Amino acid sequence: MTEVEVKKTQESLQDRLAQVVELLQRQRVVEDLTHRQEGHHHDRVENLVHRQNLVELQRKLDDLHSADVAYILEALPLEERLTVWQLVKAERDGDILLEVSDSVRETLIADMDDHELLAAAKEMDADELADLAPELPRDVVHELMEALDGQQRERVRSALSYDEEQVGALMDFEMVTIREDVSLEVVLRYLRRLKELPSHTDKLFVVDYDGVLKGVLPIKRLLVNDPDKQVSEVMASDPVSFHPDEDAYDAAQAFERYDLISAPVVDKNDKLIGRLTIDEMVDLIREESETEVLNMAGLREEEDIFASVWKSLRNRWAWLAINLITAFVASRVIGLFEGSIEKLVALAALMPIVAGIGGNSGNQTITMIVRAMALDQVSTGNTSRLMRKELAVALINGLVWGGVIGAVAYMLYGSWSLGVVMTAAMTLNLLLAALMGVLIPMTLARLGRDPAMGASVMITAMTDSGGFFIFLGLATIFLL
Repeated sequence: MTEVEVKKTQESLQDRLAQVVELLQRQRVVEDLTHRQEGHHHDRVENLVHRQNLVELQRKLDDLHSADVAYILEALPLEERLTVWQLVKAERDGDILLEVSDSVRETLIADMDDHELLAAAKEMDADELADLAPELPRDVVHELMEALDGQQRERVRSALSYDEEQVGALMDFEMVTIREDVSLEVVLRYLRRLKELPSHTDKLFVVDYDGVLKGVLPIKRLLVNDPDKQVSEVMASDPVSFHPDEDAYDAAQAFERYDLISAPVVDKNDKLIGRLTIDEMVDLIREESETEVLNMAGLREEEDIFASVWKSLRNRWAWLAINLITAFVASRVIGLFEGSIEKLVALAALMPIVAGIGGNSGNQTITMIVRAMALDQVSTGNTSRLMRKELAVALINGLVWGGVIGAVAYMLYGSWSLGVVMTAAMTLNLLLAALMGVLIPMTLARLGRDPAMGASVMITAMTDSGGFFIFLGLATIFLL
């Protein structure tokens, strides 16, 4: 899709959201007006207007893709979200529940009764059920499992047996398998008998009579080769494959590296048990990116922007409390040098610059390190070289920009010694920021935590306290 097409799609989606919001507002205004009116036909008029608005709104929703409806639901406050959700056709509930974010899905499921949840879940494939099952009430999951046939039940249990960050939790069971000892003409006839191909089918999986993967037959090879050729002559015998217990993010990187659309998942005996598809990998990469951003800001989980005040507080309070403690520590560092600040007021004006630049530089370093760790570019063999490189960058930046701000301090206050102290403090704080920017995420990873978890909060605390101490300490020693 070209950039222009993407822009048009996005503009169209925004327009549709605006139309839905306008209809909801119109309905609310009309209801308010009719409530104020008095007369024999009041209830009849109100009911008629209410139905007209709902019919028009439902028509708008019916025209939208499930992903677009999910986007609109996420962008609406809770009351309006539930109003729109009630207008969605029952057969689309499952698709939309899979598209919305976890926090919004929780509010939608809470508004549905067990019968509605069962009806929505029965339309899903095994891998989709596995995604949704942890968020459904226990009795609904039990009843749903009882209603599935043996094969579907086994597939759902298989997917649920893996951690959500493993390939097995994301694999799809819908795929087309063929034998290697048949001709391409036979394969084509077989495909024509199918009602439809599974989504994202760019290759067929070649297996033997025991289900062991022998290779893959890309659709493009099937179409351009002589129909009389055997599958074994045309297939790729060394496809990229995954095991169900592998890390899903590693698989996503492989999809990006090798430009994959789908790939087989095999057990330890190379028996084909499922496949991965590009849509799951794209969703995984997006979720990982969002989680990383939230973690760096100290948020514990994805938050519904229209969540209750109490729920938002619970999500945010922990790192805010930590930040409050670190801010108090920074204030006590300043308190140690109250006498120096009283004698030279310029210190109070200049010290936030040192701390602010250090925090910005530290966040840049942490962002680069966390990204490199996510891509597995950081190892024990290159850690020391990486540390030296970041310290060198910090040293040069400190001397250059510290010299600039030192010159500004000299021009403002007429003290060359103050300018030198400013340059030295800036350089030392940038070196501290670089050191902490490398050590914080690596230490978190070694402790088994997400390298991005609260990293931004911690680096800011380090550079604030360290910057104040370094600058005021040097000023006390050399100026006072």
